[in-house]
Amino acid sequence: MAPPATSLVFTVRRCKPELVAPAKPTPHEFKQLSDIDDQEGLRFQIPVIQFYKYDPSMQGRDPARVIREALAKTLVFYYPLAGRLREGPGRKLVVECTGEGIVFIEADADVTLKQFGDALQPPFPCLEELLFDVPGSGEVLNCPLVLVQVTRLKCGGFIFALRLNHTMCDAAGLVQFMAAVGEIACGASSPSILPVWQRRLLDARDPPSVKFAHREYDEVADTKGTLIPLDDMLHKSFFFGPSEVSTLRKFVPHHLGKCSTFELLTACLWRCRTIAIKPDPNEEVRIICIVDARSKFNPPLPTGYYGNGFAFPVAVTTTEKLCKNPLSYALELVKKAKNEVNEEYMRSVADMLVTRGRPHFTVVRAYLVSDLTRAGFKDVDFGWGKPVYGGAAKGGVGAIPGVASFLIPFKNNMGEDGIVVPICLPAPAMEIFVKELDGLLKGQPEIGNSKFIVSSL
Repeated sequence: MAPPATSLVFTVRRCKPELVAPAKPTPHEFKQLSDIDDQEGLRFQIPVIQFYKYDPSMQGRDPARVIREALAKTLVFYYPLAGRLREGPGRKLVVECTGEGIVFIEADADVTLKQFGDALQPPFPCLEELLFDVPGSGEVLNCPLVLVQVTRLKCGGFIFALRLNHTMCDAAGLVQFMAAVGEIACGASSPSILPVWQRRLLDARDPPSVKFAHREYDEVADTKGTLIPLDDMLHKSFFFGPSEVSTLRKFVPHHLGKCSTFELLTACLWRCRTIAIKPDPNEEVRIICIVDARSKFNPPLPTGYYGNGFAFPVAVTTTEKLCKNPLSYALELVKKAKNEVNEEYMRSVADMLVTRGRPHFTVVRAYLVSDLTRAGFKDVDFGWGKPVYGGAAKGGVGAIPGVASFLIPFKNNMGEDGIVVPICLPAPAMEIFVKELDGLLKGQPEIGNSKFIVSSL
């Protein structure tokens, strides 16, 4: 069995970062982002990482060169991504399509894919070397919107790492762009799905009409200092395979029988995490679910739309109610929040964001969960086949770190398909979280002793 990846240390030699511009001239114009895109909670960079094996049929082909050339050709179609964001009146974000390009870094690492261990999952060793933060490149405004680093490995495999300004795309939009790069890298002259801008489809109405409470955007004062401190943060990943999910389903009462794995895991993680961080019993706590709203519109958002097309529906309860009630209580709240999202809800969100100055979603005593299991990162193929891991580079990312978790599709070292969830907590809270979760996975709602940790930093 390979050693745990987190003990791994290696050297990455990077070439000087360069700008990759569209391969042909593109229009110089100003394009407004939607009123969903430019909210405060999306004004940050999202990191993604893909690991690819050596493929003998690609012998003699350099992944860095193939991907660099494919990026230049793909940016002809996705030319707004080669521009720079500007901020206008009312904090409205506009992309100036300058054609300057995206940041590209070519690199080599003295390590093989096998040395990462059997379980390739967050937290990844030396991530800051594999996705280098070029000084001065990471601001939201007036900076490149995408950074890509391709790192060749000693075994002939490679790592594709990407950083994206979240205001430009959500996971579905980013995968659409990455898949287009893959198609062009494999010889296509244009993407099979052509990009659609049309951000006005998600703009506020005139006059605005806020029809929902939108408690996900409540202004909550952090009077008790319950925002998680950033020092002493521990990152661990937890694997939920068929047996773990089956055990958790035993806690679901008959009337809630038709619940998705996302709903079940979200309820479980929220409850365990709340017990672990110990807010005051009477304080409000929130779960925020990411719900893709593309199909909720009539007609649905057009195929090829690559802007942010999701909502942040929320459930609110008190610490005491969440922790003292059975898991089914949390599950019911999660299901109800998710089911609230429809076209009118999205219109109402846009209206509220504009009338309130594009606020950040609530982060005090809040936990956000996003399902990436069907996003398609694991299907992106640049010619070397599908990745052995594809998706979020770490948990806890966001404008406010430590608040978000992702559900990532994953095959463990026994060949089981399941879901891996990176969790980010202070060390003492992580210990409680692990025990609480392990208790549930033993079929006992009380605290247990964890044997569930898969990887840690």
